[in-house]
Amino acid sequence: MPTPVQIEAIPLALAGRDVVGSAQTGTGKTAAFLLPTLQKLAAEKRKGVRALVLVPTRELAEQVVERAVAYGRYLQVDAAAVYGGVGMEPQTRALRRGVNIVIATPGRLLDHLNRRHVDLSTVEILVLDEADRMLDMGFAREVNKILDHVPSERQTLVFSATISQDVDRLSQRAMQGHAAVEIGRRAEAAEGVEHFLVAVDKPNKRQVLAKLLEELPEGRTLVFTRTKYGADKLGRHLRSTGKAVATLHGGKSQRERNEALDRFRDGRSPILVATDVAARGIDVDNIVMVVNFDVPNDPEVYVHRVGRTARAGAQGLALTLLSPDEWLMMRDVEKLMGRTFQREIVPGFEPSVAPVQPSERRTPVRQSGPSVLARRGRARRR
Repeated sequence: MPTPVQIEAIPLALAGRDVVGSAQTGTGKTAAFLLPTLQKLAAEKRKGVRALVLVPTRELAEQVVERAVAYGRYLQVDAAAVYGGVGMEPQTRALRRGVNIVIATPGRLLDHLNRRHVDLSTVEILVLDEADRMLDMGFAREVNKILDHVPSERQTLVFSATISQDVDRLSQRAMQGHAAVEIGRRAEAAEGVEHFLVAVDKPNKRQVLAKLLEELPEGRTLVFTRTKYGADKLGRHLRSTGKAVATLHGGKSQRERNEALDRFRDGRSPILVATDVAARGIDVDNIVMVVNFDVPNDPEVYVHRVGRTARAGAQGLALTLLSPDEWLMMRDVEKLMGRTFQREIVPGFEPSVAPVQPSERRTPVRQSGPSVLARRGRARRR
């Protein structure tokens, strides 16, 4: 059964239209751009790089190339992934051997371009996947340089979890003023996510999270921190409580990152603590809960984070631990999403400062503790 973004995007892409798609993770957007791309390339055999897919992270590059190989198994369409953190030579050999689709992170692709390892003059289809995240990671300069290497006469497909003004500007630059069809809605978390805010002083966050993990339903849990140091520190604390935890951040080698994802996927480490930079490439089903251990500075990042749960129509929990200095940032998130979230306080860990309430609508603060969250969480899973 096709997803809504596939129903809207695939016919437009097959018709040759430029598309700007707002689509959350888990809604099938990879197939939405890969299937029409593969069909168009298979219909007429030509040599050279005919499709270029730019992605923000190496994990996402690997996942997209795996899908491209699987979908194009019988179409004789070759694909290669190009990303940093590994040696260039295997990628160089693949590019010089000749592939039809290149899935790449901007920085490493620019390295190959500067060394004349790849020619993009034959590109017919350009895809910017997770465009908002590429901009958040500071790739605007690299993407703009890459755009100078692809033909002006091409089809462009832009997919983004949220479409900000920066994404709008990038889309206009990539499409060179061509009319595009925008699909999807902006700044909206996946349906099926139940949101909870827990007020707690910052020094108590680790203890509160450990307590909540004991009460809430078992299953894959993704915990976001703001820094690499914070991810490592939280991972050590949760392991000291007996939890099987993996950590994922940009300071780890590719081998370590792959191992952490494998442990998360196969259930050996059902809790993954990650930073935003690393976690954007995670493509794991059945994540039952996302925890914001640190509130993101950018409210749109909240949408990216909670989109990891409740994928493909499933149910999920989004839990945010809020210290007093983070309440105003959370109000920005609520304003962006046009809703207010239930406030909770865990008995024994009451914050030193009363939680700030939304100005338009006061939401009661419950001192019912983790049992309420656990009860609602289990109800979601039944």
